[in-house]
Amino acid sequence: MIPNNVSVRVCIILGHKDFDKVKWVNVWFTDILGILHEVTVPVERFRRAGDSGLGKLDGSSIKGFKVIEESDLVLKPVPETLRVLPWSNGEEARVIARVYDTGGTTRLSKDPRYATEKVEEILSSMGYAALVGPEVEFFIFRDIKVFLSPEKSFYEIHCDEGYWSESSIKNDVKGGYFTTSPYDKTHDLRREICDILEEYFDIKVASYHHEVAGASQVELDIWASAPCSTADATVTLKYVVRNSAFKRGLVATFMPKPLSNDNGSGMHVHLSLWSSGENAFYDENDNYAELSQLGRYFIGGLMEHSRSLSAIVAPTVNSYKRLVPGYEAPVYIAWSKANRSAIIRVPYYHERSPNAKRVEYRTPDPSANPYLAYAAMLMAGLDGIKKKIDPGDPVDENIYHMTPEKRRELNIKSLPGSLIEALDELEVDNEYLKPAFSKDLIETFIEIKREEYKKLAGYISPAEFYYYANL
Repeated sequence: MIPNNVSVRVCIILGHKDFDKVKWVNVWFTDILGILHEVTVPVERFRRAGDSGLGKLDGSSIKGFKVIEESDLVLKPVPETLRVLPWSNGEEARVIARVYDTGGTTRLSKDPRYATEKVEEILSSMGYAALVGPEVEFFIFRDIKVFLSPEKSFYEIHCDEGYWSESSIKNDVKGGYFTTSPYDKTHDLRREICDILEEYFDIKVASYHHEVAGASQVELDIWASAPCSTADATVTLKYVVRNSAFKRGLVATFMPKPLSNDNGSGMHVHLSLWSSGENAFYDENDNYAELSQLGRYFIGGLMEHSRSLSAIVAPTVNSYKRLVPGYEAPVYIAWSKANRSAIIRVPYYHERSPNAKRVEYRTPDPSANPYLAYAAMLMAGLDGIKKKIDPGDPVDENIYHMTPEKRRELNIKSLPGSLIEALDELEVDNEYLKPAFSKDLIETFIEIKREEYKKLAGYISPAEFYYYANL
């Protein structure tokens, strides 16, 4: 049995032979936006920190955390996340930390990981545990060049797989799905990434492949686990992807829509609830998708709150360039067992598969903070269970091909068309989040994102000059 005392647990883990060369420990945490931050300390200081934590963090320098007059924050490690870092010859490790407020006695209410931890506590109090499994999509380019000022702006994407490339071996628009070498030029890098994730971080990869976009779009799927564990794994995956690409002279981007005329990158999330070792979403007597009534209520909650939820799971201006018809991204608030034009699917690859029964939520993209995104999705679903929200009948038609009249007849609504619209929804629909999200976390998130929207709205894009300069 592992002791509760942090310093004892740290010493036990560091005493393992895998850590005998470690000299430095990188202490990780994310800000509200999901951006990873770290501070590096000598291993002996890390050992001594123990339960009191590391009092090194200036919270006023982390956007949204603290004001300058009360900015001293404390980082307390989660010992089980301690891992030796690749590329360090065993001399560096990383650990994920919880952020504590001034004095180190109470959690910082705006620490994103705190929201996920509280969801796990809420689930446990209801007799459930959750499994969360993301499909993380991203692009790997040879280079991205960007210049931005009020008077001049441009970007260039260099990619040997892109249809605009000078290479004789390249992919068409939307021509990359499950392609093989030599048209798939990132296979070896993907394998290297997956080897690192499994060997160094114990993150199990379910599959990896080239995605639909022709220009080096990649998908990595990781096995479902508890919400905090999966959020930690998602943050780690993005770190490993970026660094592995960088070390090969490449650039990885989790931007949802970097190419204007090809598919964007999503992060479909698979969710299930378990009770006493049994999948609470499975019902062998259900004739449609072997989905239980509890699973339907969970879907009802996701649908009920999907417009406000979008602000958290699709949290950038660029996210809404992805959420448009024609590029396999979901736009319409509906559910189905196979219909990829709906925001929610109940995958049905095999009959009688109780362990695999789950809900797939297709709105999220990889720009989301995984701690906030997974927590918010689960809180929306739990609200559906508590209130017994009926999701209505499934929709098995291609919603993109429906007339507006048919969608109105079926009461199929749309997701927000912009970040500002999603933030407006979140401002009025956030009660379902409050058992896990503090009031100041929600308010600060909305404030930061409104500032972001205002800043981006002030810039003029090259496309606007192309279309409007001669009007």
